[in-house]
Amino acid sequence: MKKLLLCTAIAGLAFSSVAAEAKGCIKGAIIGGIAGHYAGHGKVGVVAGCVIGRHEANKADAERAQHPQPPNENGRI
Repeated sequence: MKKLLLCTAIAGLAFSSVAAEAKGCIKGAIIGGIAGHYAGHGKVGVVAGCVIGRHEANKADAERAQHPQPPNENGRI
């Protein structure tokens, strides 16, 4: 029963639209998990890495929004 519940939860997360907003989280979670593993706190590292990665992605998006790129010679961005 636990396996069925776990598989259903994973499938639900995989097909949900929230995954599109996880920009920066996955990369940060991987790096944080590795660093946390070596420090003895793998799960805490994953969570912290996800939060920091998402923060950095938001910061980069805000920076790009303030400084748009000029169009190229074809008139496209």
